Amino acid sequence: MPIDATQPYDDQNIFAKILRGEIPSKKVYEDEFALAFHDINPQAPHHVLVIPKGPYVSWDDFSARGSDAEIAGFVRAVGHVAREAGLVAPGYRLLANTGTDAHQEVPHLHVHIFAGKPLGPMLAR
Repeated sequence: MPIDATQPYDDQNIFAKILRGEIPSKKVYEDEFALAFHDINPQAPHHVLVIPKGPYVSWDDFSARGSDAEIAGFVRAVGHVAREAGLVAPGYRLLANTGTDAHQEVPHLHVHIFAGKPLGPMLAR
């Protein structure tokens, strides 16, 4: 069910639990700013989620409240994960849903990295 991205951070969301080690994940990368892991319901042959370690509901929340170091570290982590997986040459798609119209389902900022096949146009008309 889509969430309202203007609501306060809920520390009981699934990604917060993954960050605390309460729920396992198939980790791809981790540093002081971000954690990347395989999506449990992949929508492409390569589907990884990258989440910041801080309590941010959405991209809007993160860009408004995140420190310069957190923002830079998170963006670098996304790029690192894509490069290390060899996705730059064939190409990949990044997606960060914010709010109900975008169908954001988890109230923790996350970027999807999709790759491994031609993905087609972004929006069907």
